[in-house]
Amino acid sequence: MAALRAAGAALLRPRAGPAPAALGYHKKVVDHYENPRNVGSLDSKAKNVGTGLVGAPACGDVMKLQVEVDENGKIVDARFKTFGCGSAIASSSLATEWVKGKTVDEALKIKNTDIAKELCLPPVKLHCSMLAEGAIKAALADYKLKQDPNRESDKKADNA
Repeated sequence: MAALRAAGAALLRPRAGPAPAALGYHKKVVDHYENPRNVGSLDSKAKNVGTGLVGAPACGDVMKLQVEVDENGKIVDARFKTFGCGSAIASSSLATEWVKGKTVDEALKIKNTDIAKELCLPPVKLHCSMLAEGAIKAALADYKLKQDPNRESDKKADNA
């Protein structure tokens, strides 16, 4: 009986080294997951805010990314909310950091491969960086649509 108690106590004792959740993830992913940057929402009704909502049905990840653009076309703020794995959260967090301070055109040049490389994502997690790129593009498309009311009415007419 004493041997069983000793074995049980050993199982409950914390292990030295990285937390189990961190195993297999690069330290950059863990950092963005444990300390996500720019979590939250912006006023989606504001004319200078673009909102992108993308998802991957295969894995259940959903990403909302918003950008606020000033009168000179520079992204002054970015926020995200993500439902998904650590790599999806890290990709969203990094994307918001990267778009801030860029012009709309510069932000459109951010590629999923750049995000994946920065976070050292394994091939099985590349879809997370693809979602982040898609969210950036969707948010900027929404922003551009709000800047040209004629395009919005054209789109509504096409959907009628």
